[in-house]
Amino acid sequence: MMGKHLSLPPAAAGLSARLLLLTIGFVMLAEVLIYAPSIGRFRKVYLEERLADAHLAILALEATPNQMVDEELELELLSHAGAKMIALKKPGAGKLMLLAEPPDKIDATFDLRQAGFFGLIGEAFVTLQAPDGRVLRVLGPSPKDRDLLVEVVLDEAPLKTAMFDFSGRILLLSLVISLFTAMLVYYSLHRLMVRPMRRITEAMVAFREDPEDATRGIAPSDRSDEIGVAQRELASMQQGLRGALQQKTRLAALGIAVTKINHDLKNILATARLVSDRLADSEDPEVRRVTPTLMGAIDRAVDLCAQTLSFTREGPASLDLDRFELGDLVNDVGASLPGPVNGKAVWQNRLDPGIEVEADRQQLFRVFSNLGQNAIEAGATEVDVSAGSDGERLIVHISDNGPGLPPRAREKLFQPFSGSARPGGTGLGLAIARDLIRAHGGDICLESSTGTGTRFRLTLPLVQSGR
Repeated sequence: MMGKHLSLPPAAAGLSARLLLLTIGFVMLAEVLIYAPSIGRFRKVYLEERLADAHLAILALEATPNQMVDEELELELLSHAGAKMIALKKPGAGKLMLLAEPPDKIDATFDLRQAGFFGLIGEAFVTLQAPDGRVLRVLGPSPKDRDLLVEVVLDEAPLKTAMFDFSGRILLLSLVISLFTAMLVYYSLHRLMVRPMRRITEAMVAFREDPEDATRGIAPSDRSDEIGVAQRELASMQQGLRGALQQKTRLAALGIAVTKINHDLKNILATARLVSDRLADSEDPEVRRVTPTLMGAIDRAVDLCAQTLSFTREGPASLDLDRFELGDLVNDVGASLPGPVNGKAVWQNRLDPGIEVEADRQQLFRVFSNLGQNAIEAGATEVDVSAGSDGERLIVHISDNGPGLPPRAREKLFQPFSGSARPGGTGLGLAIARDLIRAHGGDICLESSTGTGTRFRLTLPLVQSGR
């Protein structure tokens, strides 16, 4: 089979690379979602540790008689606590304080007693983005004793530095986890999905280039998942299609040979027909008796040759679409069929007036004519044509009162040279009718066939969309 050569994309642009990038991206997104509450929690713990250190520092005041220390010790205690000012308030008691010198200003105040989940996250990102040099006032219960309220004034810079260090460690850990997870997921999915799908794709491309080459098929695996099912179904499809193509190739070659033979045979039979005509004038009674039988056999042979040649020459139906009233077409078909039987017309038009259809009038004429001719040749004395619509499709019924179709004919009804209901028939009439109806976007089927008659159902779109 000739066609454009197909090739798979390189690995960098294929499914594998996209899978790797998506895995890294998704893991990094998960790490970001984890980082936000983590940095908020880190900030809270940092401030709680400062409150605990402040509580320990201010306990030195309680050890003195007057709850006061000298300035040098006070500065040392504040330095160990990392604070500018410390205050401790006990329930029912006064307030203890360590203060070197009052801060010029306090830029923000945070009460850890009121900190919620989203509040902690928001305050953490505010700290990361805040300008340098800010002074914070932090209030909260002492981690050593929840009944004590500790207040600390401190510089934000150490907190900000610690948060950036923590963020750097989280980022590094996230990258390591992302790459490690991505490689594991990539390796697993590559072996389980990407490589099998690539083999399936390669098999499809190779099969497309030469479907009759048996070496280009896919070797199915024994996997029980969807990939295994796809491989086995593809292998089965390739095998079936390869067999069908090989059969069609042989049939095409046979068809060409049959066409040539039929052409020559038709000419030979034409000569035999001329000779048989002379036999009818013979004075021998026996010759005159058998001559009609001989002429009938020759006529059937000539008709078979003509139909076979016509069928092999015809390609896909070419439609010349037009909108017309179906009843007029049915009347024209009736005029072309044999005349009345016992004074009554065989072809009965039961259509309501005004039913229109968009189709190729000439091709649709062939369909109705073939069905009517088949019914009459089978022995029907009445053929009724009726139609209705479901809003989108035209539904036509063609019923006759003939003897019905034999079971063997029903099994291969629309197969050329196989579905004829009468001896010597070719079955081409119904095969051609079905091809023409399907070319219009409709279909034809046998609804019923009994000893009292046969009924066909034809469906046609009212409007040929997309044509």
